Amino acid sequence: MMSSSFVSESVTNGQRKRFSSGSPDCPHLHKKLCRHTQHMMENQKLANFSVAPNGVNKTTVLGKKQGSEKKILAIKNFKVHNQSAVDHIAESWQFLQEAVVAIQESRKLRDNLTQEDLYRYVDNLITQQDPSRLYYDLRELTERHIKSRLNQFLSGTSDRLTFLRQLNDCWTHHCHQMKMVCNIFLALDRGYVLQNAQVSSIWDMGLELFRQHILEEVVVENRCVDGLLMMIEKERSGETIDRSLVKSLLRMLSSLQVYHKIFENKFLMATEQLYLREGQRLTQDRDVPQYLLHVDKRLTEENNRVLHYLDMSTKRQLIYCVEKQLLSEHKTFLLQKGLDSLLDQNRRLDLSLLYSLFARIKGGLEDLCTHFNAYIKSYGKTIVINPEKDKGMVQELLDFKDKMDGIVSECFNSSDKFVLALKEAFEHFINQRLNKPAELIAKFVDSKLRAGNKEATEDELERLLDKIMVLFRFIHGKDVFEAFYKKDLAKRLLVGKSASVDAEKSMLSKLKQECGPGFTSKLEGMFKDMELSKDIMLAFKQNSHLGSTPIELNVNILTMGYWPNYPVMEVNMPLEMVHYQQIFTKFYLAKHCNRKLQWQPTLGHCVLKAAFPQGSKELQVSLFQGLVLLLFNKADQFTLADIATGTNIEDGELRRTLQSLACGKARVIQKSPRGKDINDEDKFSYNKDFTNQLFRIRINQIQMKETSEEQQQTEERVFQDRQYQIDAAIVRIMKMRKVLPHNLLITELYNQLKFPVKPADLKKRIESLIDRDYMERDKDNPNTYNYVA
Repeated sequence: MMSSSFVSESVTNGQRKRFSSGSPDCPHLHKKLCRHTQHMMENQKLANFSVAPNGVNKTTVLGKKQGSEKKILAIKNFKVHNQSAVDHIAESWQFLQEAVVAIQESRKLRDNLTQEDLYRYVDNLITQQDPSRLYYDLRELTERHIKSRLNQFLSGTSDRLTFLRQLNDCWTHHCHQMKMVCNIFLALDRGYVLQNAQVSSIWDMGLELFRQHILEEVVVENRCVDGLLMMIEKERSGETIDRSLVKSLLRMLSSLQVYHKIFENKFLMATEQLYLREGQRLTQDRDVPQYLLHVDKRLTEENNRVLHYLDMSTKRQLIYCVEKQLLSEHKTFLLQKGLDSLLDQNRRLDLSLLYSLFARIKGGLEDLCTHFNAYIKSYGKTIVINPEKDKGMVQELLDFKDKMDGIVSECFNSSDKFVLALKEAFEHFINQRLNKPAELIAKFVDSKLRAGNKEATEDELERLLDKIMVLFRFIHGKDVFEAFYKKDLAKRLLVGKSASVDAEKSMLSKLKQECGPGFTSKLEGMFKDMELSKDIMLAFKQNSHLGSTPIELNVNILTMGYWPNYPVMEVNMPLEMVHYQQIFTKFYLAKHCNRKLQWQPTLGHCVLKAAFPQGSKELQVSLFQGLVLLLFNKADQFTLADIATGTNIEDGELRRTLQSLACGKARVIQKSPRGKDINDEDKFSYNKDFTNQLFRIRINQIQMKETSEEQQQTEERVFQDRQYQIDAAIVRIMKMRKVLPHNLLITELYNQLKFPVKPADLKKRIESLIDRDYMERDKDNPNTYNYVA
């Protein structure tokens, strides 16, 4: 039945007027309704504006007699026979089908069929029949169209690129068409699909049909995947490809939920095979830095592929594949072939790249750290073991340490693993040669703290001492360092060759902080002796016993326990000097009872006033040099035997003294015959022609090179001190434990002793203590010791 009321719709641009009532258009109602309305309007005009015969206007109301109530004008519908519901459903579907086919064939809709008409047809079909029928009719229509598109992919003989473009066009058109269809059938999606969970949305239905009838076709699937792999392989080989095409097709595979099933596995397999062959080839053809750059480039390229067209879920497996084939499979080869050369050449950029790449693979940094540690041990051992490098060993060690520290901080991100590996390696190789590195480090410190060293400022010297302390920490035999350092420090203090008291005390403070006060107690005592000596000399000079002595004497009072042991040497000195010594001895013993003074001329020095024909000079010489020169006040020429008799200086020391006076730069005496060596038959005479631009001339004593015997004596003293420390440690442990097995005693000793010691040496000291009744073997178990109170 028709609705009881009408809704009018005015249409512009010459379109016809329509009246709708919840059923399709009824154009025949339009003409009848217009004629009826026009007739009524004419009657209304006549009724409202008629003139009475007497000439007076009367106003009347249509449908109402004079004096009666108002009547309402009612417009009623014409009785029209409706189309049957079946015919109406069929007609609506026909319009919708026509619209869908037009969309699929990319044609325009007929002019009299608007979007609103299509919405209304969908609403009618949903309300007047089961919505599932409309859904499945639409599915059948879509499926028929998709099937018709398959033939172009089966019959075509185009190449891969053309095929991919055709497939992409088909996919693009399908998506566009399905969007339009979904828009038309929006009411079906909302009213039917959302209420039925088992029914796919119209969009998903279109994807399912496209996947089922096109992409799951074996020929289409294989050609699609092979074409994509071909394009990616071309890009990897350096060619330019259409990335937008690849991206669109891969998005298609993801949308159809077949990306992982038909593409990803084949893609990863192809990637693995490609980089497997590439890694094997390039490790042979390229050096390590070039190979590392290539690997970094490949990783960047694969990351860019993920960003541009691959699915993000592929990234982890793809990058792992590249890292495995180009790095993991060749990491041992790369480290053995390239790490040593990179470290030798200090190629920090390449080392940084190596570290960042090996950080990506499992166990990469551990292997790199192991090889780094092995390199330091190997290279450092060549520095320490070779006696020919002893002269420059310490400086080379400092340079090597600076280089490795820079690499660890700059290239290896100051990783704790590499810092520990560096320390362990240095401690290992620097103790491969017992005692010698400690001795050379002590002598190196002496050379830097000695006066005349103008190589560095105070700040630079302080930084250098800090670096030396780093090497000092690695040394096990620190007592060897102490022995040689004490001997050199004594020379610097007594001869006045120390460059800076602040630098000396700074070094002493560093040693004390590193090893404790017990290590530096004797060294501190040496400084105290020097300060006390200044106070004593000040009091001595103020004493009236001196009278008018022309000689200026300065004496250093040394405590024997603090200073190195010097050989006692009796020399013949002038009477004036002997008298001066006697005066000082009497003065000192008067203030300090029960003490004994023993004069040591070995390290004495003096200033002589010399009158040459060319002018007077002041000669700054050692005491032995001064005694030799004073002899020439008695005669102009002496033989070696005469000088030896006159001075009573030891033969070796005398020859070095004469060599410095007659063969050095400032030759105040002449040797005959000429030559660098001092022989028994040589004669020495006063050099009357001596000239020099300086007034005060320093004549350096030729330093005796430390002989192997003297080094051995120093080492023996260290060894003797170690024996005392071992004995004290054994007694201390046994006194606390009372009873202790041999192995536990050895373990305790290793924990307490701060220097390297062999088990055989420990066993000797244990036997020595048993012989001296400090301990005894257990009667029931010989491997157990008992403490003897």
